[in-house]
Amino acid sequence: MNVADALSWRAKLESLRWLLRGGPSRRALRRELGALLPTPEMLGPCRLRYARVGPGRRLTGYYDALIHLEGTQSYCARSVAVTWGSDGDADPPRGMADLAAIEEAAARHGVAAPFRQLGADVPAWGMRVQVSPLDARIPQLVRLSDPRYVRQVVAGAYAARVAAPDQALARRYAITSIRYRPGKRHVLRYDSLDAPEGETIFAKLYHSEKGGQVFRAATQVADWLAEHGQHVSSVRPLAYVAEDAVVLYPRVPGAPFYECLRRPGRGVARWLRRAGAALRALHRLPRAAAGPLRILDFAAEIREIERETAHVPPLLPAMGAAIRALLDRAQELHARLPQEPPTFTHRDFKCEHLLLAPRSLTLIDFDRCAFADPAFDLGKLLADLHWWFTAYDQEGLEEAQAQFLGGYVPDKERLVRARLYEAVELAHMTVLRARLFERHAAGRIEGLIGRAQSVVSRLQLTLGAPGPVVNREEPARTGRGR
Repeated sequence: MNVADALSWRAKLESLRWLLRGGPSRRALRRELGALLPTPEMLGPCRLRYARVGPGRRLTGYYDALIHLEGTQSYCARSVAVTWGSDGDADPPRGMADLAAIEEAAARHGVAAPFRQLGADVPAWGMRVQVSPLDARIPQLVRLSDPRYVRQVVAGAYAARVAAPDQALARRYAITSIRYRPGKRHVLRYDSLDAPEGETIFAKLYHSEKGGQVFRAATQVADWLAEHGQHVSSVRPLAYVAEDAVVLYPRVPGAPFYECLRRPGRGVARWLRRAGAALRALHRLPRAAAGPLRILDFAAEIREIERETAHVPPLLPAMGAAIRALLDRAQELHARLPQEPPTFTHRDFKCEHLLLAPRSLTLIDFDRCAFADPAFDLGKLLADLHWWFTAYDQEGLEEAQAQFLGGYVPDKERLVRARLYEAVELAHMTVLRARLFERHAAGRIEGLIGRAQSVVSRLQLTLGAPGPVVNREEPARTGRGR
């Protein structure tokens, strides 16, 4: 395979795998990264963490590059984003002058080293390489990666709090990039090196005023669930720093809820019921308290799924056709269902955003919250349970779903819409989470799309709706992997 064939996707999934993991492509990436360092020998292994296909056949791979620390036997990890193909979903380029200014600022703040440059364009490969903290759209990432500046920001955030705790603040922080998504969003972790409490703070960076909306909504939800949450709480942000468009959060104890689904037991059922009760309380949050948020309907949700699955037909034509048919049938069924006014919704209510500790369950991440059909959140969690029970090759999916719904106690009409959202969100998350660079990605997608088709068929029979019914056996286990 050559570069032109790969960028044209003539070989479908093999094109993506060749660009992300193929020998010639990896050597080209290592050559470019090595050229950005004082010596190429400083570059250690580059580990692919995630890949995503955007509109315009734009493929982005996110890597951790291990860089040898001079004078030691140790390595440090730097986040790297590599983009191939067209830039159809990106903002117009801000120009090399801006990028040069950002690189100068990174050098001034001491966060560029050991890299001499943080970016490179490689026309022969249709490739753009960016190394954290380079981002033309979110330039504040540079200063928020500087421990000296972070100390000032954290101290200012605590000083501005009305009920600030009397605690010794750290003077030094270790900073780790948790998520590096140039042009979109970033998450940094700040670990204190000298505070007695050993505090940890997470910083979420934005490229717009959205951070302020998220801060207000998350604060209101924390207050509401503290009173109505049925033994489930919500993370309370520490501060929103407007000049840096960053929201600061405290570390929340616990592990993502999906980890306990490896061996679900009686305790898991109890927490699923509590999660359902907490979601019911969340949907009763007064609209005025939530503040100004987007209003989304079913058509908007379908458009989002269509946009984010647009790459499937050219890569997996049969699956692309199956998703198209599923979405068409879902819209027909939705038109037959009674509706209700939109309420406050989390819109990303899934196991990853429920942190389970021995005596607590905490809800996090309100970046996608909006006024929408509350059935959406129900369907999202029902679909997420499909994903994890399949990934862990576990029995008991229907029982787990029943425990969650038993805590929520939805009325019949909302439950029917939730089942419809379950199907479309299962198709949506299957495509988004599938590691297209893995050999078994196609089989995993096929199996989970089959599950989504089965959900729609059962709903169709329940409603007595006309049209073709998809009769499928339960898809085969698709193996582990997220």
